Amino acid sequence: MNYPLLYLEHLSQQDFELLAMTAGTGGEALKQRMLERPEVIDELLASRRLFDTIFEHSSELADPGASSFLAFAALVNRSASDLHDASYVPEWAAPGKRLPVFDVEPLRHFLDDGARRYFLIEFLNSFTTVASGSFVVQTQDGPRRRRFSELDPVALAEMVELLPPAERPGGYRRLGDVALFLSGVMPDHTARHPYTPSQREWLAQSAVLGPTEALVEEQALHFLEVAGAGWYRRSVDECNGTISTGPTFLRTVADRFTEARRILNYLADRYLFRHELGLVGDAG
Repeated sequence: MNYPLLYLEHLSQQDFELLAMTAGTGGEALKQRMLERPEVIDELLASRRLFDTIFEHSSELADPGASSFLAFAALVNRSASDLHDASYVPEWAAPGKRLPVFDVEPLRHFLDDGARRYFLIEFLNSFTTVASGSFVVQTQDGPRRRRFSELDPVALAEMVELLPPAERPGGYRRLGDVALFLSGVMPDHTARHPYTPSQREWLAQSAVLGPTEALVEEQALHFLEVAGAGWYRRSVDECNGTISTGPTFLRTVADRFTEARRILNYLADRYLFRHELGLVGDAG
């Protein structure tokens, strides 16, 4: 994945002006430098000056010209810097409860990879808007219309099963994203709204989990970790079966789902809910 060049698809002209100011150059000159040396974008996004420019105040964006994508990029890179020097990280234990955990190295390793940092940035930006609507299912009593929201994995999983085969890989990818969002960004809310045994069984079936994995764990967060990793893997498998090649990078994320969740827990507690960035949902 040539991830540095993917930033060019997301950054606005105003973003480039902010980055150019950070780099002490002009916007067009910066774009040319990025094309010649893609690693320049990593250096700029890790800049403390960029972070301070965007997050000058404690409760809002200092410069409304910064896109949400650039703001998330600054936050992910700032979190990577924090964790590089941290001796422990507050670990989610229960709603409103965090405990110090000294196992920080796996989080550093996850964030050392630029492609994985890009994944988290794009992932967070995708939740500034959430799809919702309705779909028709056939029941014993005839067709019925059901509503869905992307933040409801039960309804979303039902809708994905009704998609044409070529569209299902994207649906499973989004289910994996939703599981990571609910467990990583909204863990307190998720823990307070556990799934019923029948819902777990349905989600486990959708994520291709073993027959006992739906009920063996009581904690909703751990269940979503296992299910989310399963959906990412199913996205790759279904893609391989329909169009010959799949987003194999998702396997890497699936294998490190717990690390991604822990990083997002830290980022959300430390930064996201102190700043208005347009994410859906709430901290509670």
